Amino acid sequence: MRSLAIASPLLALALALSACGPAYVRGSENPELDEYAMSTGLDKKDLEKLFNENADSLMKSGAMRRWAEMAREGKDAKVAIFRVKNETSEHIDSQLQALLSKFETRLVNSGDVTVISREQQDTLIEELRKQQGAAFDPNNSAQLGRQLGAQYFLTGKVYDSSEKTGEERRSQYFLFMQVVEVETGAVRWQNEANLTKGLVN
Repeated sequence: MRSLAIASPLLALALALSACGPAYVRGSENPELDEYAMSTGLDKKDLEKLFNENADSLMKSGAMRRWAEMAREGKDAKVAIFRVKNETSEHIDSQLQALLSKFETRLVNSGDVTVISREQQDTLIEELRKQQGAAFDPNNSAQLGRQLGAQYFLTGKVYDSSEKTGEERRSQYFLFMQVVEVETGAVRWQNEANLTKGLVN
């Protein structure tokens, strides 16, 4: 009974506050919170959809089957995951890195590839900058892959296209990803996931 007596004033306070206007809520309190689009910009749900589509495509690809065969023969493929280039006006770089970590986890847990640590990549990039100064271009993925001892590197870019007419707006987003063989430059897998968001009357 005592817990009910304590809970009642708290419940009354919560109801009074909610009647006064907007209230902050957690996703656990409102499971549908992530379902609503609050703008035409990229949000967590959008980025997860784009990354999951690409990850699912890679897991079912011929490249993954080849890596699984190599693993059975005791020759794990060594894969480096490079940053996804953000070619949108959205400030999503930290979210892209978080989702790349999820991508990395999926590859590691497949047991079919050896994924080269992204921290090791950052250390090597810094060392190459010291050695080569301004001449070093971190976008030179093949050179970086060889330095890391990688046989393959996974990379990508996210870009957008927007249109506006009167009060209405449409934004289309694309996440393009590919796996490139370091030695030959051959593309061993690529996929593009896309989505559209809009403001309509």
